[in-house]
Amino acid sequence: MIQSESIVEIADNTGAKRALVIRVLGGSTGASRYTRRTAGVGDIVVCTVKKALPNSDYFSGNNRKERATRRKIRAVIVRTKYPVRRPDGSYVRFDSNAAVVIDEEKNPKGTRIFGAVARELREKGFMKIISLASEVV
Repeated sequence: MIQSESIVEIADNTGAKRALVIRVLGGSTGASRYTRRTAGVGDIVVCTVKKALPNSDYFSGNNRKERATRRKIRAVIVRTKYPVRRPDGSYVRFDSNAAVVIDEEKNPKGTRIFGAVARELREKGFMKIISLASEVV
């Protein structure tokens, strides 16, 4: 489960490496539990880039004024440490929390996806991410 202030790795080649979740757009809240929204695989989140490659659009530099103007991005969660239950009763979980940067039309901005992605993205309508991924688990 991903919530606000969670750190996620970026699993594509856009140049962003690590991001901080600032808002969960999809996801759910537990009934009669916390009112905090949590995102699972296939949910969209708003992030701010915390670490990026130096030659990318997301790099802010080492200057204090430049670091204050970090870029906000939208991303879809592709891997979570929290187990995801499948309809057949099995569970799948990953070693890290990861996301892929998307645009307004829910298409990935990058041209390559690194690592495995969960099969649940197919039901959520992210077919382009499924086709770019090297492995679908």
